[in-house]
Amino acid sequence: MSARVRIVGGGLAGCEAALSLAAQGTPVLMVEQKPLRRSPAHRLDGPAELVCSNSLKSVRLDSASGLFKEELKRLGSRLLPLAEACALPAGAALAVDPAAFSARVEQALDADPRIERVSEEVVSLPESPCIVATGPLTGAALSAEIEAHFGQGRLSFYDAIAPSVSRESLVEGALFTASRYDKGEADYLNAPLDRATYDAFTAALAAAEPYPAKDFEAGVPYFESCLPVEVIAARGAESLRFGPFRPVGLRDPVTGRRPHAVLQLRRENAEGSVWGLVGCQTRLRIGDQQRIFGMIPALAEAEFVRYGAMHRNFFLDFPSTLTPFQESRARAGLFFAGQMTGVEGYVESIGSGLLAARHLADRLAGRSPSLPPAETLTGALLRFLVGQTPGRSQPMNVAFGLLPALDGPRRGKGARKQAYAERSLAALDAYLQESQDLRA
Repeated sequence: MSARVRIVGGGLAGCEAALSLAAQGTPVLMVEQKPLRRSPAHRLDGPAELVCSNSLKSVRLDSASGLFKEELKRLGSRLLPLAEACALPAGAALAVDPAAFSARVEQALDADPRIERVSEEVVSLPESPCIVATGPLTGAALSAEIEAHFGQGRLSFYDAIAPSVSRESLVEGALFTASRYDKGEADYLNAPLDRATYDAFTAALAAAEPYPAKDFEAGVPYFESCLPVEVIAARGAESLRFGPFRPVGLRDPVTGRRPHAVLQLRRENAEGSVWGLVGCQTRLRIGDQQRIFGMIPALAEAEFVRYGAMHRNFFLDFPSTLTPFQESRARAGLFFAGQMTGVEGYVESIGSGLLAARHLADRLAGRSPSLPPAETLTGALLRFLVGQTPGRSQPMNVAFGLLPALDGPRRGKGARKQAYAERSLAALDAYLQESQDLRA
């Protein structure tokens, strides 16, 4: 019999990992604090609770979320079929009844003789083999244990995310490459704003309504060095020009003069396909982010890979704490999964749990784990997380911008997404066939 795996946490990632391991014949002890104790965000006693929206986003293959779901189903996801079984009418999106979904997951866990469930609060890291998937509201005692395990400075307790955009969607003629004062390499893309554009942009920022904080986030302070861009704009018309949009040390090669203001964009992956808006962490609603940042000429046609957000969120600095296979760099056999690894979103958490289970199963069987291909969203997301600059990592969701560029001439948006999907699924099928051959 295989060694019993302990899974800490009964959210989406933990439940996916438990069901996936059990399906491979591995016995599982699943430890979850509910119903004895709930975090401030939870309302149900059951597992796999959807704490905010009930939408798992689009099912269309020409969307990143839809393609990602298809990849996970081909990889053997146990939760996605359960979600589809309690879907609600929602057009091209997969929306579910949260209570019905939780009940179906609980039934699946209880029906599997390889899974034992225990209700208790875990306050220390269990022995290996183990998957920790306790989520963004991990309790104080376990958080302290994890921090002691990895060392100080390797964990974050809230996120302050600036939007990211795909490189190919930027307006090329409205950008120039440079670093301030021409120091070092020209590593930044610079999007100049003239006075009229800047004034309209800052006025729109100051007037926009941010997302309200959730009850359990009340009182979380802003740090002066990491203020939301709309808060800076509300302090005065010139505040951004003396802050993240300062033009000093930069010269627009088109005009030969210093711009009135400049938005800088910084590369976020080695391929240069994703660029982040420097200093633009925000709580604005998604529609306002699209509209207001789209006022900047270089971003007029921007495709957002990730939207800005600021909220309470316990997560690891993936590149310095975890291997690409979600295993602790400090201890073999200790894996982490779900939102605490830096994935953002329901389906991303499911995928993280599924991959952690696959990687741990490989370790138990004496096999070397392998990542899905870079051409898949599943593989691209993990590669992005581990490839971030240590100490500067931020959560990420799946997006086409994470994928390697397509070969051949530039396509229209619809054709490009279809080509990404076709390439991804072909690469995944080949990977699964190769994996099956190795395990045979």
